[in-house]
Amino acid sequence: MAQDGLTIVTEFILLGLTNKPDLKATLLGIFLVIYLVTLMGNLGMVILTHFDSKLHTPMYFFLRHLSITDLGYSTVIGPKMMVNFIMQQNTISYIGCAVQLTFFEIFIITELFILSAMAYDRYVAICKPLLYVIIMAGKVRWGLVLVPYLYSIFVSLLLTVKLFTLSFCGSNVISYFYCDCVPLVSLLCSDTRELELIILIFSGCNLLSSLLIVLISYVFIFVAILRMNSKEGRSKAFSTCSSHLTVVVVFYGTLLFIYLQPKSSHTFDIDKMASVFYTLVIPMLNPLIYSLRNKEVKGALKRAFTHGCRVPI
Repeated sequence: MAQDGLTIVTEFILLGLTNKPDLKATLLGIFLVIYLVTLMGNLGMVILTHFDSKLHTPMYFFLRHLSITDLGYSTVIGPKMMVNFIMQQNTISYIGCAVQLTFFEIFIITELFILSAMAYDRYVAICKPLLYVIIMAGKVRWGLVLVPYLYSIFVSLLLTVKLFTLSFCGSNVISYFYCDCVPLVSLLCSDTRELELIILIFSGCNLLSSLLIVLISYVFIFVAILRMNSKEGRSKAFSTCSSHLTVVVVFYGTLLFIYLQPKSSHTFDIDKMASVFYTLVIPMLNPLIYSLRNKEVKGALKRAFTHGCRVPI
């Protein structure tokens, strides 16, 4: 739409992952399966940790919120991305793009700090076992979850409002499969230096501060494990951290790969593949990692199926 010689953007075109028609059907099938597994796995984890009394511990409280955030940002991205494989031209409204960006930022930032809270929980459990129940009381657990949610809402709204109050240059084609800050900034015709600085500061601080908490927690955890005299004790302590450590390595490894690339090799195509992994594949893997590597979750699943089979028709 034109007004006073200027083009006003009312919608955006998402180019998606590919423009090859022969690949679209295959990719649609793959990502539909991924999303359905993500949906079932994370919903199942939320329900299981809520209703099974043996999983009413701080660790599974945080795991429930990890599943909520995984489900949140994969749902914000996944269904709309799959539309691109069906429609000839996948468009998203100006408001819809802003909403998608807002909720994606909320869930992804929250996940960073929930992973940090889970690392701190494992530190307390292994390094201060006698004080665990006191330190990780209900109010503390809720504080470690609510503060990230509130902070992520603030940061997300700040970035989205700042970005969408600037002027776009008329081009409405996003070379990406969802509305993200970097491809949107490239479409702006306003001075973007302040916005880019804000994005850089918050992205860097969020990633580094949450990762620092994880690293410090695990340094203390590994020192405590090495000091244990019992081989069985060391094995048990390490097993309580293995699932979380696997999730942390995969999640932070992908994010660091994106942010620490040399500028010369930093392309949208590489970003797309890495973004697909952490927005769609990781949310599918997380509940599987906790299910396959955790005896308590396996036991809860068995109890759920057993009780389900005993329900009279």
